[in-house]
Amino acid sequence: MAAALAVVNIGQLVTLAGPARPRVGGELRELGLVEDAALLIEAGRITAVGACAEIRSQIPDGGTVIDAGGNCVTPGFVDAHTHLVFAGTRAAEFEQRIGGATYQEIAAAGGGILSTVKATRAANEDELLAGARRRRDWMLACGTTTIEAKSGYGLERETELRMLRVLARLEEEGPAHIVSTLLAAHTVPPEFAGRREEYVRWIVEELIPEVVALKLARNCDVFCDDHAFTVDEARRVLTAARQHGLRLRVHAEQFRPGTGAALAAEMGAATADHLEAVTEKGLGELREAKVQPVLLPGSVFALGRTEYPPARKMIEMGLGMVLATDFNPGSSPVASMPFVLSLASVQMQMMPAEALMAATLNAAWSLGVGDRKGSLEAGKDADFLIHEFTDFRELAYYIAAPLRPRVFVAGREVTL
Repeated sequence: MAAALAVVNIGQLVTLAGPARPRVGGELRELGLVEDAALLIEAGRITAVGACAEIRSQIPDGGTVIDAGGNCVTPGFVDAHTHLVFAGTRAAEFEQRIGGATYQEIAAAGGGILSTVKATRAANEDELLAGARRRRDWMLACGTTTIEAKSGYGLERETELRMLRVLARLEEEGPAHIVSTLLAAHTVPPEFAGRREEYVRWIVEELIPEVVALKLARNCDVFCDDHAFTVDEARRVLTAARQHGLRLRVHAEQFRPGTGAALAAEMGAATADHLEAVTEKGLGELREAKVQPVLLPGSVFALGRTEYPPARKMIEMGLGMVLATDFNPGSSPVASMPFVLSLASVQMQMMPAEALMAATLNAAWSLGVGDRKGSLEAGKDADFLIHEFTDFRELAYYIAAPLRPRVFVAGREVTL
């Protein structure tokens, strides 16, 4: 068994200790701060949290001691919405958007998701793994230790399964924890143009059962929007996923109201993601169903839009909010969770404490791993960051700065 690890001389320890559930309202600012603190870790789990003098007396003989230098320590980030596995680039579309083309116009001309589908279908598993590993390392360098990642750039059996196998291989090799999501209902592939019903039937009757049998995904997602899937189509996919034991997630109300929030509530989904165009009625339905909103300000920023999700309204209404990157090659080539915290603070008026809670503990609960991830409490995985600064607010304050935390996953320092 590995020797115990103690992290001492922590100037400000952000524990997020408290109720074992997503935090809402004023709880989002209750960070469980401990000054002059320390952590004790054994076998990859936190065994004690408290004052430095107290923890020092508990360090077993032969234990390793790391001095945090009086700096801030936080949980590792939990990025609860990414599209990590793909091939190719969409830099040309980035340029088109700068020139005035909209996301929908690019998609209608054969670009967008379908251009990535073409490149991803042409890549073999090792090529996809190499690309995903490189991007995973970008995220780790920014302090992300748990990553939700989706398929959805295959839209046919072989490539969807290949993407999910890549995610399984990333989870097996570590160090980041990967939570896999099936997103075959991302858009209708060109070979099914005019045959949408057949594509939905294939997902429902063939792909979902196979993915579950192979244990390649924990969640099922669907993109419910004008250029993706209708509410009725999305309901069919989600119903089949639920029947096969998958947790449900919905891309909802990104561009227009009425595209998924009510459905997420109806289906008891774990999350409704995007919500830039959500109405107050939709938010009320999500709250009643205890669906967690996953806000993705990076995609709003990267698309050059100004309609950010109504974060303050969500906080006032008592929703268990989550922040994530939506990292993908088209609408959000954003890998940095600290940058997302900055966007949330500047553009959505979220206080730095609220943003940090949404990017760690609440995100972990949205993925069904809140009992192990997202806070620094006894019994939880020792996934934490030792920062170069002394105040957690500096995570959001230094916008797009090359912050360089020391990253630990299960008590082991990550070297990249």
